Amino acid sequence: MSSATEASRTGTPATASDGLRVRIVGTGLIGTSLGMALSRKGFRVSLADTSPTAAALARDLGAGVLASDVTDTPDLVVVAAPPDVVAAVVAQELRQWPDAVVTDAASVKGSLLTTLRDVEADLSRYVGSHPMAGRERSGAVASQADLFEGRSWVVAPGPESSEGAIDMVRQIAVAAGSAVLVMTPEEHDAAVAAVSHVPQIAASLVASRLRDLSPVAIALSGQGIRDVTRIAASDPSMWTQILSGNAPAVRVVLESLAEDLDAVLVALRHLESQPDGGAVGARAVLAKAVADGNAGQARIPGKHGAAPTTYATVIVVIPDEPGALGRLLRDVGEAGVNMEDLHLEHGVGQPFGIVELSVLPAAAQPLIKALSALGWPVHE
Repeated sequence: MSSATEASRTGTPATASDGLRVRIVGTGLIGTSLGMALSRKGFRVSLADTSPTAAALARDLGAGVLASDVTDTPDLVVVAAPPDVVAAVVAQELRQWPDAVVTDAASVKGSLLTTLRDVEADLSRYVGSHPMAGRERSGAVASQADLFEGRSWVVAPGPESSEGAIDMVRQIAVAAGSAVLVMTPEEHDAAVAAVSHVPQIAASLVASRLRDLSPVAIALSGQGIRDVTRIAASDPSMWTQILSGNAPAVRVVLESLAEDLDAVLVALRHLESQPDGGAVGARAVLAKAVADGNAGQARIPGKHGAAPTTYATVIVVIPDEPGALGRLLRDVGEAGVNMEDLHLEHGVGQPFGIVELSVLPAAAQPLIKALSALGWPVHE
């Protein structure tokens, strides 16, 4: 079995389902979104949930039919249950459907595989997987048929997984619009600790500093604090389960982060005690911390997973009134410029907003010229 160096990117999503019967257990955000995506591609999807109301809602949203109305045996079972029960549900589904492949959507793979091995589950038919997609909101009402499009989907088989089982899980990931990466469970857990789990802790800790700030101080909040704390709105119960399940890998990353934070604290203490040109070396520690962050941030994949691209930022002041943002986006499109990203910030106590448009550097000046000609206040 190949490791993280092997990646399968098919280019175009699968459109033929070959009549594959997919049973989805758990109709929250992930399960319902997957059901919607696969149903649109012609897969025969059935839905099961401990809550009849949740399953019925997912059905009404177009995610499939209720499992209670289906007599066919599934070819593939996808368990999208909460992290603390997913192992038990996977084991139950493997027993209940002895001819079906079973996968899951949990964000921790190693401890799950160990639990299944301990209960002597048939691991030849089990393939762990993890769609790297989600939203701050949860539940079927937040589901989207395009939730997985353009996102990574990790397929993390154990050594016992059969090639046929791996291929079947890969098929649904591609059909949902994802780019499939094959990793071992251990590689997966180490990776998500760094790119997902520790960022959640960091965002939550930074956001918690805001609890006791005065209203005047909070009013100073800008796009920077919004960017850093966006995921701090996540579900505490779910994240407690995730962090508990991946405790060893998360601990390793946090210990390394703590060492760097300690170095910054020491430097700041030296600067505090020797503010007038003293504290030799302290400023270098601070500069290195920011520079190392530059280097790490630059490695984050760019558009469509390509190499990172440095974009130019065009700043536009827009009136805080209905339709203003729509007019701006229309004018950007009519200027023939492809917008790569957008940030919107409202002016505090002012009847206007500030829009930051990220575009390719070569497109910045043509866009500024076009928008200025239309009367938009533009800055670079």
